[in-house]
Amino acid sequence: MVWPLRRQRRKRIARISLTGPIAGAARKRVVKALRQVEERKFPVLLLRIDSPGGTVGDSQEIHQALLRLRESGCQVVASYGNISASGGVYVGCAADRIVANAGTITGSIGVILRGNNLEKLLERVGIRFETVKSGLYKDILSPDKPLSEGERSILQALIDSSYSQFVAAVAQGRKLSEETVRTFADGRVFSGAQALELGMVDLLGDEDTARREAARLAGLDEEKSQPVELGKERAGLVQKLRQELQLQLAWGGQPLWLFRP
Repeated sequence: MVWPLRRQRRKRIARISLTGPIAGAARKRVVKALRQVEERKFPVLLLRIDSPGGTVGDSQEIHQALLRLRESGCQVVASYGNISASGGVYVGCAADRIVANAGTITGSIGVILRGNNLEKLLERVGIRFETVKSGLYKDILSPDKPLSEGERSILQALIDSSYSQFVAAVAQGRKLSEETVRTFADGRVFSGAQALELGMVDLLGDEDTARREAARLAGLDEEKSQPVELGKERAGLVQKLRQELQLQLAWGGQPLWLFRP
């Protein structure tokens, strides 16, 4: 009885949902689920993305995990929901095929790092930081002082490096030249319909369209093939509050994020 069950399982579509900010908890859940897809030898994965973006490292780790999955022989179809921007694009570009709604908000290809200069406010309320540091730039982006030219130069080089990695990943995944990607990789957002014209998605449609595309790629029955959900997200209050906090931090620009609303 074991072998028939395994053969039947290998002929099904796996589904993983990536929802909300792409940060530590989401990355761990998705990467773990991707390992399960490979171990259980699913022929194709339907990756549903509904995310405004996330941190550079977490987006890159999911991207690399998807590429490894493809190397194992599993095909990947990404389905963009309401929004798949910045880090969502980074992840999606690791798929064989990308399906988006015509009205999906996508793009926002770029990197941002923000700090808060509260020097004047702190002076007004009589607060002053005393800093002891091991090097000239150890307190870079400290809120009690403006950026020096040297600090700004260091951070700009950091942003440029991350941005170049992003552009290269998009160009490779979408089979476009880096010069072409840079023409629209300036932080702008665009619709799914516009993304199709730019070569950033392959097909317009909803998640069922993506499911049918996944079944077609794997040689499965498009009418009968239903996905097997892996890596289900916990829907508890604590998890929701954590996601909201992560999103608020992203908007404040505290860590190095791939998305700015």
